[in-house]
Amino acid sequence: MAFSSNSTGGPMADINVTPLVDVMLVLLIIFMITAPLMTHKIKVELPKATLDVKPKVMVAPVTVTVKANGDLYWADSRVTQDAFEAKLDSIITMDPQPELDIRADKDTKYKLIEKTTTTAKNRGVRKVGFVSTRER
Repeated sequence: MAFSSNSTGGPMADINVTPLVDVMLVLLIIFMITAPLMTHKIKVELPKATLDVKPKVMVAPVTVTVKANGDLYWADSRVTQDAFEAKLDSIITMDPQPELDIRADKDTKYKLIEKTTTTAKNRGVRKVGFVSTRER
């Protein structure tokens, strides 16, 4: 701010706009010079995008529960080992193939979980995951 005295003898508080105008003119000149440089000199015919590949559809995972006593549950329904293998055969033909999520009691022996995982992998299931609770 510039302080000067006026006819009444007190200070006069007016904003000096000259430096502001100088800065704005410099910026204007800089933008006028650099704007043409931002355009591309070489003209290229870019290819058009096509959707030949169908978009991926999200498929809900299939949940298999293994109880501590060895019982198997396919989506909350009790199944035998033979029925479990038959259901695995039905999901491997799906496109896209759903993920198989394995839930187990904390007291379940790893041997039972490993048997279930190995059966799924041998039948052709590509993605097997494990469900657990978050650590608090």
